[in-house]
Amino acid sequence: MFWRSVVGKLAVTILLLVSFVLFILTIFLLEFFENFHIEEAEEDLLQTATKVSIMVNQYHSEDLIHETTDRVKDASSRVAIIYNDGEVWVSGSNNEDLPAFKLDWVDSDENLSQVIASDQRVKKQITVPDSNSKIMIVGTPVDNGNGAVYVYQSLDVIDQTKAETTKIIFLAAGIAIILTTVFAFFLSTRITSPLIKMREAAFDLTRGEFNTKVPILTHDEIGELAMAFNRMGRQLKFHINALRQEKEQLASIVSSMADGVITLNRNGDMIVTNPPAKQFLEGWHFEYQEQVKESQNQLPEELNMILKSVIKDEDPAIHEISLQGRNWVMIMTPLYDQTYVRGAVAVIRDMTEERRLDKLRKDFIANVSHELRTPISMLQGYSEAIVDDIAESKEDKNELAKIIHEESLRMGRLVNELLDLARMEAGHIQLNIEKVDVYPYMKRIIKKFKGVSLDRKIDLSLETTITDSFIYIDLDRMEQVFTNLIDNAIRHTNEGGFVKVSVEVKDEALYVSVEDSGSGIPEEDIPFVFERFYKADKSRKRNRKQKGTGLGLSIAKNIIEAHEGTITVKSKLDIGTAFTFNIPQIK
Repeated sequence: MFWRSVVGKLAVTILLLVSFVLFILTIFLLEFFENFHIEEAEEDLLQTATKVSIMVNQYHSEDLIHETTDRVKDASSRVAIIYNDGEVWVSGSNNEDLPAFKLDWVDSDENLSQVIASDQRVKKQITVPDSNSKIMIVGTPVDNGNGAVYVYQSLDVIDQTKAETTKIIFLAAGIAIILTTVFAFFLSTRITSPLIKMREAAFDLTRGEFNTKVPILTHDEIGELAMAFNRMGRQLKFHINALRQEKEQLASIVSSMADGVITLNRNGDMIVTNPPAKQFLEGWHFEYQEQVKESQNQLPEELNMILKSVIKDEDPAIHEISLQGRNWVMIMTPLYDQTYVRGAVAVIRDMTEERRLDKLRKDFIANVSHELRTPISMLQGYSEAIVDDIAESKEDKNELAKIIHEESLRMGRLVNELLDLARMEAGHIQLNIEKVDVYPYMKRIIKKFKGVSLDRKIDLSLETTITDSFIYIDLDRMEQVFTNLIDNAIRHTNEGGFVKVSVEVKDEALYVSVEDSGSGIPEEDIPFVFERFYKADKSRKRNRKQKGTGLGLSIAKNIIEAHEGTITVKSKLDIGTAFTFNIPQIK
């Protein structure tokens, strides 16, 4: 609205100030001119009375006095001459409403009677007795006591003059107010025009248009204000850009962190979250069957209790949380606004892998200790039997020496496989890629296990339609994979069972399946078959003369992955097991 604008307020202020001054000035002028006109009229009447009194004193002819008096006086006034013999002469007047002079006026008014009685001049405004007419009358004595002269006129003449003067004053005041209004609007517009531009520039700044500049039209305070505004805009643009860069950098750092980060206010509202934190919260809501609305951004109640504790105690809190089979560690630290705790930041780390690796380390030590303890005990026991001559015959000593030899070989095989597996998992495996004819290669591998399978009365077969196909593999490493898979299948298959090896080359990849009709693997153990030292002794009855190290499948998996392939397993308890892997062409 106009009246709320600076232009309106400034114009109204100037107009009110000038109007107030003109009002006071008009009152004083009206009072001044009223007194001025009265005094001028009284002075004029007094001069007329003085002239007539002189003529009365000097002239002896009354007709001459009367004639001269009519010429000297104002046409709207009357002159009354009281001679010393009591005779009264009253002149005429063009004002018909002006009453004729009567001696009763003098007798009834003490001041007027002083003219005759005390030879004093009198100026007075009176109301004519027996009439509502108001007149201004002056009286002056005639020298040598020859009478008195009274001159009077109606106050309507004075009032008319006052009215004309009032009109002129009001007209002048009205013109002054109009000119003041125009001047006020002109001045306020000129003063506020730069301010309006600054306001528009400020709105542009709020919309992010930091290149906006205010034109500098003058070199006064407003011009200096415009210069300061432009300087402020440049500084604001610089600092906003710096803050935006810092914010983007911080957002990038938080988003790229492997740990979850949640920034919270005192009410538990989540201000900043990164992808790992969102994953944690999704797992939390799924675990506790909480339904979250899109508009809600509240921390779960259990975590909110931790937040309240951190804010209250102003100490960091560490909690370990298990969700969906994963282990999380949350460290919540208070955030300060100077000395006031305004919220907290929670760092959530997925410790599942660390816990798993720690468990693997412990299991590895336990498994290695267990695997080494048995052959070492046997070596120690049988060697003591030989030393103590418990074995009396040469055949017994040879049998004991054979057992010691087998166990030492088993220990050596275990150590070598551990070294191979460590090198593979460390990425130090080097493949010697060769071009291999698939069919002769597979026939050779099957032939190697033919004798073992016949001894155990197991049907070992190769199923393939390949006659002339070549692939690129590491010949020795892949033979180690086939040896592990086929040997495991034979050892865990009972008499009368079968082991079938299927080989196929298609889509520029080698597909192999090793299927047996053995005892199978329990469903709960299937995810762990490729881990170190895994042995399904709980479900499989193996040939105790052919004990494995539990590392073969783990080594096989690493070799296949080194060939950029994949290996999977399917098994049903007491039905059989099938290992399937594929290897893409590597040239």
